[in-house]
Amino acid sequence: MSYKIGLVGKPSVGKSSFFNAATMNDVPEGAYPFTTIDPSIGEAYVRVECAAPEFDKTCSPNVGVCRDGTRFVPTKLVDVAGLIPGAHEGNGLGNQFLTDLNEADVLIHIVDFSGTTDMEGEPTEDHDPRDDIDFLETELDMWYLGILEAGITKHETKYNNTEAQIEVDLAEQMSAFKTNKDEIKQIILLLGLELDTETWDDEDRAALAREIRKRTKPMLIAANKMDTPEAQANFEEITADPDYDHLTFVPTSAHAERSLKKADEAGVVSYTAGDSDFDIVGEISTNQEAGLERIRDFITDYDGTGVQQAIEAALFDVIGCIAVFPGSANGKSDEKGVFRDCFILPTDSTTEDFAYFLHSDIGDGLLHGIDCRSNRQVGADHPLEHRSVVEIISTN
Repeated sequence: MSYKIGLVGKPSVGKSSFFNAATMNDVPEGAYPFTTIDPSIGEAYVRVECAAPEFDKTCSPNVGVCRDGTRFVPTKLVDVAGLIPGAHEGNGLGNQFLTDLNEADVLIHIVDFSGTTDMEGEPTEDHDPRDDIDFLETELDMWYLGILEAGITKHETKYNNTEAQIEVDLAEQMSAFKTNKDEIKQIILLLGLELDTETWDDEDRAALAREIRKRTKPMLIAANKMDTPEAQANFEEITADPDYDHLTFVPTSAHAERSLKKADEAGVVSYTAGDSDFDIVGEISTNQEAGLERIRDFITDYDGTGVQQAIEAALFDVIGCIAVFPGSANGKSDEKGVFRDCFILPTDSTTEDFAYFLHSDIGDGLLHGIDCRSNRQVGADHPLEHRSVVEIISTN
């Protein structure tokens, strides 16, 4: 559970409903602002095709489950307080909201695509979801800009006449966002700026803050309430708008996912998270059947409810993670079984990165790895792929 996904958005758009649907936790839900006051942290899952069948084995997961050859690997999901315009200035629960986001690796912005909530989460009609997308990005950009400006001021006053590297000072100032001097320098040069703050104007500083935000807090849009005609019409229009090409959109109905999971727990339907269909297996009324069939129509058209898809797209597509299985080239197992673990790592991970991920002592003593599919030795700098099965050979 090394990655944390932050659920963000204005009040009353369905963030808590999405959180509950993904985690089956019971945090308060309600169509009024600030239902969520303190951040709720839960365990969600991403699906990974299990490697065990390729080795004629049956896995024994330490965490999560395996259903019909699909591993459900845990990740952290955080539902934070609703954001309203002016949050970067402290409006609403703004300061708390922004603080809660510091540890998030990727954001899922829950947007009410039906257009039935205004900018502050109050009921309305014909609201343009683009306004919500724009305002949240703007709030985050202004938050970053304030911290960036503080770093620039420190840089310009700290050393007097002593030459200093701006990327070092900005990386120190913005360290909470998990950036570093190399990334900061790369972004500055990418924007065509000089490594001299005296040459930057207000637009340059705003552009730099925005680009650092996009790199360190990448975002996916969960287009919620997509089981309504209004949301579907808005989705068609917005996803065709080139101004939003930089974002990934996932059509979503948190209500549908929550309903199906509750029905599955009650023995009414047989449903696995992320599936695009389900079976009715229990006795239900005519009204219940009609409601379930409406949900079936939606998930058939959109290949699922979107909740599971959004979580997976955030990790695997937006920030490019991979899943890696620790393996054993000779097929040995212990009393706990085989293929007990599946870990989520950054996309550019190597054998050495994986060894250190498992334990610092294992990394320190790394000799080499073994690709368990080919039974070939691989070096410390060998790049891993999604669903790699690797045995680490270490002196420790």
